[in-house]
Amino acid sequence: MKRLLDFFKALSIFLGTVIGVGIFGLPYIALKAGFFVVVLYFLLMTLIAVSIHFLYGEVVLGTKGIHRLPGYVEKYLGKKWKKLSFFVIAVGLAGALLAYLIIGGEFLNFLFAPYFGSSSTLYTLLFFILGAYLVFRGIKSISGVELSLLFVLLVILFIFFIKAFSFIDVDYFKTLNLKFLTLPYGVALFSLWGSALVPEIKEMLAASSPGNAKGVRSDLKRVILGGIIFAAIIYLFFIFIVLGVSGAETSEDAISGLEGALGKNIIKLGFIFGIIACFTSFIALALTLKKVLWYDFGLPKNFAWFLTCFLPLTLFLLGIREFIAVIGFTGAIALGLEGIIIVFLYRGFLKKKFSKKMNPLLYLLSGIFVLGIVFELVHFFILRN
Repeated sequence: MKRLLDFFKALSIFLGTVIGVGIFGLPYIALKAGFFVVVLYFLLMTLIAVSIHFLYGEVVLGTKGIHRLPGYVEKYLGKKWKKLSFFVIAVGLAGALLAYLIIGGEFLNFLFAPYFGSSSTLYTLLFFILGAYLVFRGIKSISGVELSLLFVLLVILFIFFIKAFSFIDVDYFKTLNLKFLTLPYGVALFSLWGSALVPEIKEMLAASSPGNAKGVRSDLKRVILGGIIFAAIIYLFFIFIVLGVSGAETSEDAISGLEGALGKNIIKLGFIFGIIACFTSFIALALTLKKVLWYDFGLPKNFAWFLTCFLPLTLFLLGIREFIAVIGFTGAIALGLEGIIIVFLYRGFLKKKFSKKMNPLLYLLSGIFVLGIVFELVHFFILRN
């Protein structure tokens, strides 16, 4: 029974981090590119995300000691690769934290502006101050609310569906715009990515089942597979509701565009969930980046905290505040490069640990990531303007 409870706790933490800020950008992406285009992307991205997380999971399970991605890369690929992996994971996590600051501040602004006035920047700073404080303290208690948060998410989605069903217009699902055909790639990848949590989940499962390596491996794979597939289903359901109701009025944050159909009270519920989801994921990812700097690069603990928290804040204050652009660019570029590194990390792991060669088919994953990076660059610098 204890092992089962620990498994669901691990699954809830993984899901609670994967289902984060990306969910709010997906309906807008579906509006631009087309609903069925996004469905196809999710089928492909789910397969790719599960495959990459499985490869990384094998490395984590087969390596002793406490590490994060740069530490594993140094062990199996060398210091030059470690520097590259650090840059990639830092950009990826910083991009994700920036996205949480942007949308978290927006949700606070939407919720409290009628009472205390409107200022997205001020509310973002409030979001940041509380989050940075908890990251500084190294608080871990948020893991205890992840399962409750998932339950709240399902309840809210159910309420949205009941309230929205009569407003859903199937014609909104028939749009297709070839100009935005590559737009969903980065956002979909961003939405399904949870590799930063794999070492955390492994440590949690190992602590609950000491000496049971086979059980830990089985549970880790089930957490990854179940978590990513369940996340993809929730995303598609959310897109169906929001796009079906809002149509051309679908907003970049997804929630505010529903007000005309569902009313202010239901929208407030959505904003409250959005704030909680963004805040818990912000803390989880910030703690991960802090540990990368602390464990794998030997930086002083407080300096690691400072870099973790103030880098995304600095980017925000410099004016980088386009939510969709941030998560799309982060997903396609940073996470794409991370996926390539994980493929070669797995190859190095097999060679050094077992003197085995990697299945050549796995190089196709790297090819897809390279193609995705090209897609994003073309869209960002050419089609976007």
